[in-house]
Amino acid sequence: MRISNILLYGFVALILAWLFIPIIIIVPMSFSSARFLTFPPPSWSLRWYEAYLGNAAWMQATRVSLIVSVTSAILATILGTAAAYALNMTSSRLVRSLQMLLLLPLVVPIVITAVGVFLVYAQVGLLASMTGLILANMMLGLPYVVISVLVGLRKFDPTQEMVSRSLGMNRLRTFFVVTLPQIRPSVISGMLFAFISAIDETVVSMFISGGEYQTLTKRMFTALRDEIDPTIAAISSLLTATSFILLMLVALNARSTDRQQGKAA
Repeated sequence: MRISNILLYGFVALILAWLFIPIIIIVPMSFSSARFLTFPPPSWSLRWYEAYLGNAAWMQATRVSLIVSVTSAILATILGTAAAYALNMTSSRLVRSLQMLLLLPLVVPIVITAVGVFLVYAQVGLLASMTGLILANMMLGLPYVVISVLVGLRKFDPTQEMVSRSLGMNRLRTFFVVTLPQIRPSVISGMLFAFISAIDETVVSMFISGGEYQTLTKRMFTALRDEIDPTIAAISSLLTATSFILLMLVALNARSTDRQQGKAA
């Protein structure tokens, strides 16, 4: 058992190292004073962060990404919460089969999804538009909200809704007054995951974004095609830090939820 545990821990450590090595390399390179990407950096500087913040094109792409990510996360949260509630409350096989359709963006390869979205947008005129980007990222973030909210609803006692409705509340008011406050951590977690999905999304953006509505990730790949600019290392570090902070918030949110449920029990 000891040997198997050592092998297991060693294997997990190798996987973690493989995942963290790119981050360990890219972050120091973003603080390099060299003109090109070099590791280790010959000296330290903030010039590439200043170059990013002082470049109008990078700032425009950042604004587009933030608007798209925030808006799509909010819309995905509203629709995903409603869908999860409907799936949890019904026993109909037809309705529950819709759950697989809602989770398709997680199953279908992202390249196939991107091609499909591109073909549809080309027909309806949504290419290189803010609306198209928001709708596409909302679709990609919807499964995260549905899964997260379903987990919260599985832990919720539905008899509380029955009591509320027996006292005269309609279903909608009961949801906002009784159900939503108790599943709020799950809703917040789903929204954060939807935001992370949108801010880091690249493949679909490569197909449908363009012009003044070019996302930050697409501009990064376009810049890599022309020149390996260390500014990209600075932006990558910022995106990684943002995703890490949001994931920590999700973890803290889940921990606080478990504590509250433990006290209630």
